[in-house]
Amino acid sequence: MIPSIETCFELMDKYQMLENIKAHSIVVTKVAHLIAVGLRNAGLDISLENVVAGALLHDIGKTSSLGTGQDHSEIGRQICLENNLYETAIIVAEHVRLKSYNLNGDYSEKEIVYYSDKRVKHVGIVSFEDRLEYILDRYGKKREGICRAIRINFELCKKIEKKLFKKLTFSPESLAALAEGEEISLTH
Repeated sequence: MIPSIETCFELMDKYQMLENIKAHSIVVTKVAHLIAVGLRNAGLDISLENVVAGALLHDIGKTSSLGTGQDHSEIGRQICLENNLYETAIIVAEHVRLKSYNLNGDYSEKEIVYYSDKRVKHVGIVSFEDRLEYILDRYGKKREGICRAIRINFELCKKIEKKLFKKLTFSPESLAALAEGEEISLTH
């Protein structure tokens, strides 16, 4: 089952998602929706409902992970599974690090959410470089192995960007301006 927008907000409340994380998730959803609509317009089979649900819930496990240091994408996956949201669980599980992808194959909802999350810092749509710098500072903490893994992950995301935008009629640089006017009834 793919949850409605209303159900996503109910789950955010149920799992006590912090307001700043909720606000971030809404911006990620606007970016993801914009990309998904563009890919659908290009003739690709993309579920807008699953993109929106996956983007809204991608950080559903983040609040509880703040105190424990646990992997918030795994906590989020478990939350989705507990609520019978199997299609959404796949997206939530891989929004930080894509585990299965095909750079030359089918396009997937999880690639869209993974990419969109890498373009949003707090509630601003930023460049890869800005987001990478933030992630390195926040999570890398000058630990060489972790910083290297983060950089490798961002290199993959650049490849995903190239794949996604091959089919889109707008550029990655135009995302901020386009998402500003994106309306998908994301108020709660």
